[in-house]
Amino acid sequence: MRPILLQGHERALTQIKYNRDGDIIFSTAKDQHICAWFAHNGERLGTYHGHQGALWTVDVDPTSTLIASGAADNTVRLWDIKSGKCLKVWDFNTAVKRVEFNEDGSRLLAVTEKRMGFLGTIVVLNIDLDPEAEQDDEKKLVIECEESKPTVAGWSYLSKYIIAGHEDGTVSQYDAKTGEQLDNTQVHDVDGLITDLQWSPDRTYFITASKDKTAKLVNARDLEVMKTYPTNTPLNSAAITPKKDFIILGGGQDAMEVTQTAARQGKFEARFYHKVFEEEIGRVRGHFGPLNTVAADPQGKGYASGGEDGYVRVHQFDKGYFDFNYEVERQARAAMQQ
Repeated sequence: MRPILLQGHERALTQIKYNRDGDIIFSTAKDQHICAWFAHNGERLGTYHGHQGALWTVDVDPTSTLIASGAADNTVRLWDIKSGKCLKVWDFNTAVKRVEFNEDGSRLLAVTEKRMGFLGTIVVLNIDLDPEAEQDDEKKLVIECEESKPTVAGWSYLSKYIIAGHEDGTVSQYDAKTGEQLDNTQVHDVDGLITDLQWSPDRTYFITASKDKTAKLVNARDLEVMKTYPTNTPLNSAAITPKKDFIILGGGQDAMEVTQTAARQGKFEARFYHKVFEEEIGRVRGHFGPLNTVAADPQGKGYASGGEDGYVRVHQFDKGYFDFNYEVERQARAAMQQ
């Protein structure tokens, strides 16, 4: 898999998102702008300027009409993808660390930082997908998280629940209409800050990545941990591949702790695990620092990773990936050991 190297950011990557068709990639970094790229050849489609602080998060609506972004300038911004025009700015008390559209794009959630005496919150905004429409100022729902600050959040199937990951390794389930907390489960270690939460294609389960060096596959309905993927490095991101039963993990130590040893030990590689058997099946190297974000193409054709080194690497899976049958391989290994 020869990667396409995308050079459009001057600082560390924070999040990568594909649109639903998998033909456009959006990337954010700490350099205050959002880049859009064609996934098949890496050509830059455009750049969105306007934020006044490090960008933490981006998401694209299901129709690829609008994108939303959140940043350290305490704002969520809504953009028209085609024109690059900023359509709306919502102001918050603290930095916005995660945004996500629900399944039909009619609502957007934002996770705000716990800082300066303000609690970490999950805020829901109503969205009109018409770029000409006037967007609603009002925050439709505000969930205040008193126990532990939320770091990531997203919408479950049918927009029934809002699922949030927290600094103390817990995962919470909220009623998406009322904001009532329905469940709270210790999924990772107490000091295992949850760094990422990404969904299966049908949003009935999700994967979390954590600083406790594990990723977990969790059922959205009852927060049961179904699978665990252990690694030897703190994780920053985890994605579920469609079409094949694989998990992609990315991580590495904090930039301050990076050494040549870490690079040699393969701590800056994207790691592939089998979703069912929980076993590592391969690694893809290339980044010169920790992987901060990984994203799987929704059509199953490839994946992209973004690193502390400021690069986005886009991989298109080759024929060997689609032909690979892990179950057969596993049976053959077992037979040889006998």
